Amino acid sequence: MTTIRFALNHMAAPSLAIDDFFALAQSLGIDAVEIRNDLSGNAILDGTKPETIKEVAARHGLTIISINALQRFNEWNATRAAEAQELIDYASASGAKALVLVPKNDGTGCADGERQANLRQSLAALKPMLEKAGIIGLVEPLGFEICSLRSKTEAAEAIRELGAESTFRLVHDTFHHHLAGEAATFPELAGLVHISGVSDPTVSVADMRDSHRVLVDGDDRLDNAGQIRALLQAGYKGPFSFEPFAAEVHAVKDPSGALRTSMDYLSARV
Repeated sequence: MTTIRFALNHMAAPSLAIDDFFALAQSLGIDAVEIRNDLSGNAILDGTKPETIKEVAARHGLTIISINALQRFNEWNATRAAEAQELIDYASASGAKALVLVPKNDGTGCADGERQANLRQSLAALKPMLEKAGIIGLVEPLGFEICSLRSKTEAAEAIRELGAESTFRLVHDTFHHHLAGEAATFPELAGLVHISGVSDPTVSVADMRDSHRVLVDGDDRLDNAGQIRALLQAGYKGPFSFEPFAAEVHAVKDPSGALRTSMDYLSARV
């Protein structure tokens, strides 16, 4: 049986302080975590120093696989450059291996030609910044119809055109992969897989949003088990990180039990 290397994104239990979140991962036998810069009242936004994060991760025997995320990365300007440098510096000081790069998702910059040019401009600007710090850039296409980078194929083409396969990798998000309707998976370029399920039988694919993203169970409509199996069979060896955004998941009193149930469900199907 193939073993899934699970990881935990702080979005799986966003109300837990960083020490408690790391302890949760450790208790599940998970050795890889993702920290976020969008959780109010929690690290990173609460001013927690990166050296503190590094020390706590080491105490729990964890690797920080990424900081999630530099938003609107494909809209390059002075503001974005400053944000990128700040996050790269934080990643470096905290021991994080990578920075997730999330595209504009507001209906702008979507025109054919425009979006490819914007993507290349941003990747070219980020490349020396990331390389200097030894940080990987994880490009995450989003499947929403209003997103300026939906296609992993377009992202892969840009990365290869820049000869930057050692600097940039792709995030395969099972939710966004399903929404984008793109068959290609690029396991050889994938650096991280985000997993979450949608169990609501009433919502159409076009109307699926982050608020529908729960832990994967038997009612999953995104075929997480099939996506994971295909990626593993194609040679992907990286982590599969739980990233549920649904309020009902965040409200669970026993996140450890809920995550264990989902881990067991998926492990039995690959």
